[in-house]
Parts: sequence; structure tokens; C-alpha cells
Amino acid sequence: MGRPQLSDEAAAYVRELVLTGQLRAGEFVRVDRVAEQLEMSVTPVREGLLALRGEGFLELAPRRGFVVAELTEDDVRDLFWVQARLAGELAARATTRLTPAEVAELEELQATITRALEAGELDEVERSNHAFHRTINLAARSPKLAWFLRAATRYVPNRFYHRIGGWPDASRHDHAGLLAAIRAQDAEGARRAMEEHIIHAGQLLVDHADLAVSTED
Repeated sequence: MGRPQLSDEAAAYVRELVLTGQLRAGEFVRVDRVAEQLEMSVTPVREGLLALRGEGFLELAPRRGFVVAELTEDDVRDLFWVQARLAGELAARATTRLTPAEVAELEELQATITRALEAGELDEVERSNHAFHRTINLAARSPKLAWFLRAATRYVPNRFYHRIGGWPDASRHDHAGLLAAIRAQDAEGARRAMEEHIIHAGQLLVDHADLAVSTED
């Protein structure tokens, strides 16, 4: 059981380095260096990097090792487009199913995000933001759809949340319209607000990573 979990951790770590622009196209990813950084053996790291090759984040150069593949604006926007549609549907379903206690919990979490942001407590912003979205996703009572969203959010670089300019502040500002729609039990309004929030997060990541514009037709 340990090895798959370790390989997933290694894959997540390197994936986030690529998504946040800390590893650029053409750079080599050394198995031993990643293993040292994560304090694990080289075997699960190599398995994790092979998984990233399957996802298209890395390439394997013969006799040279793993190389970062090109990541374009369109690549990132596509990843966040999928997340936006899934999260938007969950938000729409949750809007009419949230209990008064759960709505109050969302309000308190949003207040915590605001206080933490003003105090510069970015770890608390991240924690409360995660709890905010989790409350909505659970309230939708659509476990299969929520599972697909969890799979999609592997491509959100949570480990480096603080590095993405604008992400913590977006957790405060973008939630306002979503909460207003939830209070009004406006399912379509909640869907739009959630989709816009996720798309905004993707654009902030594109801006941060300074990604290449896709040249595909």
C-alpha cells in the first residue's frame, strides 16, 4: 500500500512544480534529486515520473532521463475548464440542498478567509477555502460527480497555493457572488459564479507561470 501512495505524492510534487512554472519545458527532472527533496527512495519517485509521462507533463529522453514537456496556456485553461464545469454543476445541485446550518458554516468560513487574508495568514486562507468548497461539494449529494472533480483537482497546485499571485484574494472576492446565489437559492446563479471562480483561478495560474501561447490550429 505504501508504494502507490508514495508514487502519487512524487507525481503530485513534480506536477505542481511544472504547473507553477518552477520547472520549465526542456528542463531535466532528476529522480535522485526529487527523492532527496521528498525524503523517499528512488523507486516510487521513478514510478511517479512515469505516471507524469503518461499524463503528458514529462517526456522520457533515451539515455538522458525525464524532461519537462511543453505546457501551454490552452493546456491549463482546458484543465480548469473541466474543473469549472464539474464544480459548477455540484454548486447548482447544492444550492437547493444546503441546510441553514451548512449555509451558516459557509458564511463563517468566508468570514474566516477574510480575516486570515487581512492578517496575512495564508495557510488559514487555504484551509478555509478548501473547507468552503468541500461543504458545497458534499451538500450536492452527488458522490460520483464529486469523485470526478477530486480527480480533476489533482491538477491544482495546492502545495504551492501561496505562490500563485491572486489566488488567496480570489478566495475572498469570487465567493461573494456564489454566496449571494446560494442565499437566494438561485441554482443557475451559483453555477455561473462557481464556474467563473474556477476559470479565474486558471487564468491567474496562466499569468503566474507565464506559459507559452499554444500554436495549434
